[in-house]
Amino acid sequence: MIDKLRAFGRMIRLSHTIFGLPFALASAVLAHRFAVDHGGTGLTLGRLLLIVLAFTAARAAAMGFNRIVDREFDAANPRTRTRELPTGAISLHAAWALTLGSAAAFLGCAALLGPLAGLLAPLCLVVIGGYSLFKRFSWSSHLVLGVALSLAPGGAWIAVTGGFAGWPVPLSLMLAVATWVAGFDVLYSLSDIEFDRGRGLHSIPARFGVRGALWLSAGLHVTTAAALVVLHVVARLGGLHAAGVVAIVVILVYEHWIVRPSDLSRIDKAFFDLNGYISMVYFGATLADVFL
Repeated sequence: MIDKLRAFGRMIRLSHTIFGLPFALASAVLAHRFAVDHGGTGLTLGRLLLIVLAFTAARAAAMGFNRIVDREFDAANPRTRTRELPTGAISLHAAWALTLGSAAAFLGCAALLGPLAGLLAPLCLVVIGGYSLFKRFSWSSHLVLGVALSLAPGGAWIAVTGGFAGWPVPLSLMLAVATWVAGFDVLYSLSDIEFDRGRGLHSIPARFGVRGALWLSAGLHVTTAAALVVLHVVARLGGLHAAGVVAIVVILVYEHWIVRPSDLSRIDKAFFDLNGYISMVYFGATLADVFL
């Protein structure tokens, strides 16, 4: 039983929750301040738990669907052929059960978070599931993934405030997350550039080459930094948040410094380690700035 649970966790990359959840929680913290300043209740423990559960369930549904529709590609790709569906560690039936169950759990949590959250939840599922199909016909799949992950801070804001009031703050954070995710996904997809070209799959590296992909990724991350600066201003945040933004910019610069056209050997470090640091730094800086 434990081994099966671990296999499910590996299939949906549960550990990668660290990339998106801290930004959703940071948005919830900012929404709490906004709601309290405008006479609202703000973030309660119950609402916080529902936000975490909704995010986790939505991500599990998206990853499960991705693994299902990509199982033939994964089996043919040397980098991914040891994943759970190609090896049979997880059956297709079980993968569908996890995916549909997670989608239902997300919809249920969203409904409990309020009428607007419940109304928008099905559309969110379409976006986060649709990403998996885009690389079959468009190199913009990285951008779609960014949009999918950016829905988390937007959803957290709505879950706490109940509406779109104060929209410049969550919109700035959503833009930052969208371009950050798209940028590091472009870097990660450099590992599959030859496979994608051979199979007729679309990606920015396959379309524009290694150098073009690196430049586009850098441009996306410049937009990330700019969006965080805009957020800092519109949310009227202080020195601790500013320090966090500076730290993120430094990490992004280092990320692009270690991934070069002549040396792609450190892509995994850039993808897994550094981006995990970015999300945790941002959440810590936002939490400290708002409450200290």
